Amino acid sequence: MTDDAKQAARQAVRQRRAARTPAARAAAGASLAAVAMAAPEVRDARVVAAYVGVGSEPPTLALLDALRAAGVRVLLPVVAAGRTLDWGGYSGAAELVPVAAGGGLSLREPAGTRLGSAALGSAAAVLVPALAVDRRGFRLGTGGGYYDRALGLVAPTVPVLAVVYDDELLDAVPSERHDRPVTGALTPSGVRRFH
Repeated sequence: MTDDAKQAARQAVRQRRAARTPAARAAAGASLAAVAMAAPEVRDARVVAAYVGVGSEPPTLALLDALRAAGVRVLLPVVAAGRTLDWGGYSGAAELVPVAAGGGLSLREPAGTRLGSAALGSAAAVLVPALAVDRRGFRLGTGGGYYDRALGLVAPTVPVLAVVYDDELLDAVPSERHDRPVTGALTPSGVRRFH
């Protein structure tokens, strides 16, 4: 039942995202960068794990560039064998390479040296993709489980923020026992902290 509920929720969010105009997505990306750089848990971190938003996801390149300009070391995920995430350093959009992913999606990953999955443990803040997040901290991912597994390497004291559009902060999303909650949501209008 929960899997069916998750699939229905994913489809609804994807439809709303697909309806956003490129201008609305770009404005959201600029706002996300400003909000994140004003949030102490992100602004004061020396190492931040993040990701490159693709397709209709909230755009993150402006945020990644703002972090880098502030002297923050940015780690980006690299899809590895066994449905795990490796990590690489972000050195600018020109150094990202497209990688085909399931569902016709093309991810963008850093081209440089791989740091290993344990590199995530060095992050003082983690920004994760989500289709939606609820006020309990449960995030609705795309269904691969990559982040639920990877977040096991993050200390409980490290802030983990799901990056979503404002209308994707919900009262509840379907969740299961293996789902790892996040500590907050980063939206274009602000940071919402749950714990």
